[in-house]
Amino acid sequence: MSSDQNPEAGPGPESESPPPASRNKIPYLIAAFVALGLLGWSLKHHSGTSSSGEPASAEPEKEQAAVTDPSTSDFSTAPGDVASAPEDATRTASGLAYKVIKPGSGTKHPEKTGEVEVHYTGWTTDGKMFDSSHKRGKTASFPLNRVIAGWTEGVQLMVEGETTRFWIPEELAYKGKGGRPAGMLVFDIELVKIAPSLSETYPPPGDVAGPPADAKRTASGLSYKILEQGDGARHPAATDKVQVHYTGWLTSGTTFDSSHKRGRPASFGLNGVIPGWTEGVQLMREGGKARFWIPENLAYAGKPNRPQGMLVFDIELLKIK
Repeated sequence: MSSDQNPEAGPGPESESPPPASRNKIPYLIAAFVALGLLGWSLKHHSGTSSSGEPASAEPEKEQAAVTDPSTSDFSTAPGDVASAPEDATRTASGLAYKVIKPGSGTKHPEKTGEVEVHYTGWTTDGKMFDSSHKRGKTASFPLNRVIAGWTEGVQLMVEGETTRFWIPEELAYKGKGGRPAGMLVFDIELVKIAPSLSETYPPPGDVAGPPADAKRTASGLSYKILEQGDGARHPAATDKVQVHYTGWLTSGTTFDSSHKRGRPASFGLNGVIPGWTEGVQLMREGGKARFWIPENLAYAGKPNRPQGMLVFDIELLKIK
């Protein structure tokens, strides 16, 4: 999902914005903790970042109890190889270097869009520590696609329980941006936990690959099945505002968003969403549930950084406002 989406607006506020949303209007202070912590800024002054490739969380950060007692360890002490990656470090094609400090017991690697829980400490190559979750006494949780590129790539190489040291070149970190740690950055990261993926939590229906024979089809090419009729007396109009719960899948079965994950329904105007939603939700009644197979021309029409191809949504119409 694109990072410029809005949970308040559901599939909007503009029709080219993906139906699921993550441009949070809720003041997620906890999420800002993670963003500012990875930037090395003081946690006494909160202001989250959300631009792609910078440490920021689109979902609320879950602050956890410390895994290690910070009072018994000096996490500010830089490792002896902080100035540059040693010869025995592994190097990737991107220029990232890493070395496993403590092997993990897990077998699963996190996905690029998955959420992880970690402990970490970061230094500049002159040995100065600019941030540490250990110092705060709490782990940090965030989606891997909302952090600097070196973290996104590196943490995917890890398994649960593993601690790895990363040497992240500037082009995979903050690229010389003002107010950010400059140059190569060194992180010791402990992967405490990999959160279940959206696809694991909200698995696809059996007919996700395409509309079944008993699905209804409209003149536009939209296919749908009413799963529950609902007891409302009317259908929404194209200009009405509605409140819904929904989950969206690609036809491959990958879950790309769900309002249920955020724990709150989405509200938006039907004239400010993709055409498949505008047409489809008008076929529903309050309290009803429906499954829609939305062809690409009624979704994002191949626009970059949007879910591609036919999209499948289960939508529950909670209220017509």
